[in-house]
Amino acid sequence: MQEDPTVALQKFVSALERHLAVAATKRDGSDEALNRAYEQLEDAFLGYEESLQQTYGEFLPFEQAEDQ
Repeated sequence: MQEDPTVALQKFVSALERHLAVAATKRDGSDEALNRAYEQLEDAFLGYEESLQQTYGEFLPFEQAEDQ
């Protein structure tokens, strides 16, 4: 089922805010909360991009970084 772009955008913005809040309190070493926030942000970005593409045939002006 296709997600409404407005809802997808709200999820993306919330994920950005969550990522910032967790990054601001990051601890030394591996931080599982930051890893989860990163994954949620990545999922929300992809969901928003897919919603834009399916609804309007549009893309975001940037790409997801490739794992190296």
